[in-house]
Amino acid sequence: MPDMTREKTILQLTDIRKQYGSDGVITQVLHGVNLSLQEGEFTALIGPSGSGKSTLLNIIGLLEQATSGSLRMQERETGTLSEEELTRLRGRSIGFVFQFHHLIPSFTALENVMMPLMLEEGRPTPAQRERAAGLLARVGLADRLDFKPAKLSGGQQQRVAIARALATNPPLILADEPTGNLDTAAADEIFKLLYEVNQESGTTFLIVTHDPRLAKRCLRVIELVDGRIVS
Repeated sequence: MPDMTREKTILQLTDIRKQYGSDGVITQVLHGVNLSLQEGEFTALIGPSGSGKSTLLNIIGLLEQATSGSLRMQERETGTLSEEELTRLRGRSIGFVFQFHHLIPSFTALENVMMPLMLEEGRPTPAQRERAAGLLARVGLADRLDFKPAKLSGGQQQRVAIARALATNPPLILADEPTGNLDTAAADEIFKLLYEVNQESGTTFLIVTHDPRLAKRCLRVIELVDGRIVS
């Protein structure tokens, strides 16, 4: 058994609470969530609709702030960071894969994967093209570099989205229902690809899924019910 004390903590949530509303009408969505993710984990987040999964994922992704509690990303406390600092940390530390891939229709697959790198560096470079081409080859699309999204299947578009999420080599990938818009065969292929990337690179994955069949294939399953982790 590995020495767990030597693992690197990528994410640490402590007593995270989130509420919406004002003027006496307040909805409490998250109730003191405590969670840590270690380097290289492949984890599923499950729970019924309305349990707070999307809110929790948005907070982990630094897309919105908790009402109270502490979020540490790679040992860095995020609660006191400015919007500019949060944006920079999010770009360097987190990759996102969504149910709907959000590819830019007018861009080729290669250009879509290059986008996070261009945003970080301010301009396209040959090194970015090489990095993007390599990632597209890794996800099985070496022959689709110049294809725009409309010319790709749903599964291929999601592969482009995965390559884009990996572009900046982030330590954490957040995948929100990444197979929810695919048929069973394509979903299995995408899930297998995510697991292979996890095993090869040591990237930490947190995958929100409604599919218990896929959740069981993760190495750890976290269940959220009514804004609380129950298992």
